[in-house]
Amino acid sequence: MISSTSNQQIRGIVQLNKKARARRELRAFVVEGAKMFAETPGGLLERVYVSEHFLEKEENRVLLEKSGADYETVSDGVFSHASDTGTPQGILAVVRMPEYGFFDLLRGERTRLLVLEDIQDPGNLGTMFRTAEGAGMSGIIMSKNTVDLFSPKCVRATMGSIYRMPFYVSDHLCETLRELSESGVHSYAAHLQGKLWYDEPDYTRPCAFLIGNEGNGLKDETAACADTYVKIPMEGRLESLNAGVAAGIFMYEAYRQERAARSSV
Repeated sequence: MISSTSNQQIRGIVQLNKKARARRELRAFVVEGAKMFAETPGGLLERVYVSEHFLEKEENRVLLEKSGADYETVSDGVFSHASDTGTPQGILAVVRMPEYGFFDLLRGERTRLLVLEDIQDPGNLGTMFRTAEGAGMSGIIMSKNTVDLFSPKCVRATMGSIYRMPFYVSDHLCETLRELSESGVHSYAAHLQGKLWYDEPDYTRPCAFLIGNEGNGLKDETAACADTYVKIPMEGRLESLNAGVAAGIFMYEAYRQERAARSSV
């Protein structure tokens, strides 16, 4: 049993929780809680740690036995030190990052993509991953300056979608948008200068939705690379919605159109 906060493995967990650089170098991140542990594909699990208290409950021992994963027991105090949450659930795992290439996100006629530029709130990004899975999107493209997907808060916000939603980090969004266009994917930028409402275009063909930074929206040069500008109608004095909410509106409109098209066949 690990009973010291100076233990090398515990120190490694703390570094993975706190530093994006450590996560990038090791290509690994930390997940916490029984649900996230259960959601994690066995092939991505590297190391599992449980607290003494966790093992006192029969259902927790069953969870571990069902997973077939080897685990290390940690004293309750040391586990709290390693945990990133205020109320640790008693189980955490070091997980290898999923890896995808650009073409893994393309699904032929069913390609539906979310393209994100410089999103900075980890809760927003995690929620977008979760919403994208629910709306049947084929993948998410992020600019290199988007907040770290594997930060603890973002991982928690995905509620497991981080394992199931393919993603790609683009060094140059305009170049990526050109590649999408060459692959037959029509791009729509959420933009105040849009001439069309969000529900007017036909999203039953391959498409991508561009959502910009929470405070500044899309950069002019990025928006200019999109095929079409679209906007969401606003009442009151609002100019825009939360980035995650706006993304959800576009994604579910595409899903609605796809469902309607399938039901009419």
